[in-house]
Amino acid sequence: MLSEKINLQEKYSKFSKHWSPRIIAEMNDYQFKLAKIQGEFVWHDHKDTDETFIVIQGEMTIKFRDSQIKLSEGEMYVVPKGVEHKPCADNECKILVVEPRGVVNTGDAGGELTINEDMWI
Repeated sequence: MLSEKINLQEKYSKFSKHWSPRIIAEMNDYQFKLAKIQGEFVWHDHKDTDETFIVIQGEMTIKFRDSQIKLSEGEMYVVPKGVEHKPCADNECKILVVEPRGVVNTGDAGGELTINEDMWI
């Protein structure tokens, strides 16, 4: 059975909350999550998996303890597993995150930005 195509802009129009990823698709054990980010996230890592960030619109920075990488629209970066990082965006940035099902967005760091349940749109 074939699924329907997914329009990213239409999906982004369905939510406004920052740092609250929404699942739009799954492939094998991986989830594709849209998020709107602005400001700074929390320092965290994912001990068992890499995490991919793809910038759809805007610009973001991924901070590391000893460096940082700036991403613009159309660019992506894979954060290796176990590497502590902190995503940031001065202005609203729309991103697509690709990671295995069940990954908690804040890793073991916890806090008020932790999403413990899958939210589909």
